[in-house]
Amino acid sequence: METAKPLRRRTPDASSQTVATVERAADVLVLFAEPGSVTLGVTEIAGKLGMSKAAVHRILASLRLRGLIDLDPETRRYSLGSTTMRLGLAYLDRLNVRGLAAPALGTLSRTLAETATLSIRTRSTRVYVDQATPNREVIMSVSLGVPYPLHAGASSKAFLAFLSDEEIDAYLRTVPLTRLTERTLVHPDILLKDIIAIRRRGYARSTAERQHGSASVAAPIFDHHGRPAGVVSVCGPMERFRGEARHCAEVLLEVTRRLSARMGHASTEKR
Repeated sequence: METAKPLRRRTPDASSQTVATVERAADVLVLFAEPGSVTLGVTEIAGKLGMSKAAVHRILASLRLRGLIDLDPETRRYSLGSTTMRLGLAYLDRLNVRGLAAPALGTLSRTLAETATLSIRTRSTRVYVDQATPNREVIMSVSLGVPYPLHAGASSKAFLAFLSDEEIDAYLRTVPLTRLTERTLVHPDILLKDIIAIRRRGYARSTAERQHGSASVAAPIFDHHGRPAGVVSVCGPMERFRGEARHCAEVLLEVTRRLSARMGHASTEKR
């Protein structure tokens, strides 16, 4: 009669090796989220992460089995797979402000016949997390999940202007005011004057400050602490939007006031 084989216990070394493998796989996935890394080759990944090509191949093969990474058979370059999109959407769905604002974005876009967007802040940057586009031939469209600095463009400035004075001062002292276009505000004094104007009227405006040929207005959604939980913008091609900006701002402010109230913000007055 055969005797049962004793269960093999995992040694501390094996556990450590497993953790290290998971960490390397996570590093590979995160690398694809960096700007300019939409597609990557094995050599690029190995060089950036200081790993051997063999190790990168093994990790990519495992990630492909789970749909986290795709391979283009012609170029032999890798990109994020559909499972990462599902993970990203699951994360975004947990953001209450996104679920709250989604119907308003659609209404704004239909009413104004321009693109409406929602952004959230991530420390010293902000990212688009949702958008609604109009049914017309020439429109503006944004890239979701790409980080932008808080001094470039209407959505960014709508966050920066409604932070505390201490946070604004810290941003100006520690974050380089990089230029995204020739119209980006990169001089602290000029930026501070714009911040004062944004606070006074309740919304930010931009003409080609973040992207050439585009213009926008943006206003924050305040939470119950009076802090910007998100920013809604209306944007369009610069030449067309110039004549629409004031009306778009008026409609936008009504929408963000209602959304702020639903987030628990007590006051509807401009800050």
